[in-house]
Amino acid sequence: MYRNIHFKRVMSTLLVGAMPWVATAADTTPAGQLAHWQAQAGAPASVERGKVFFSEKTGSDLSCASCHGAPPTRPSRHASTGKAIEALAPAFNPARFTDTAKVNKWFTRNCKDVLSRECSAAEKADVLAFLISLKP
Repeated sequence: MYRNIHFKRVMSTLLVGAMPWVATAADTTPAGQLAHWQAQAGAPASVERGKVFFSEKTGSDLSCASCHGAPPTRPSRHASTGKAIEALAPAFNPARFTDTAKVNKWFTRNCKDVLSRECSAAEKADVLAFLISLKP
């Protein structure tokens, strides 16, 4: 009897401890992110603008495609570090754009690397619209 109660307590503790991670691991969807950034921009996103933005090189001679590939439907490598990067398009990597904290972190970091500034809400919406439009 004691073993059974102890086992239940241990399992309860483990499950409760894991709950915050589970709750935040997939707190959004690509469509939810797109809706958020369109609302922030106050305008609908454009797949075509997103495609151009994704591929266009900037003053740093980088583009989103420099690291994520063109099209971003396969694994690729970071342009300067060589680090492996999984496919960016959600249809090819279902984990993409499902964690709000990661989406915000990577948009901030990557926009600063490519543009030397943060992306606008409209730019984020356009890129997401483009990425969501890519299908197998």
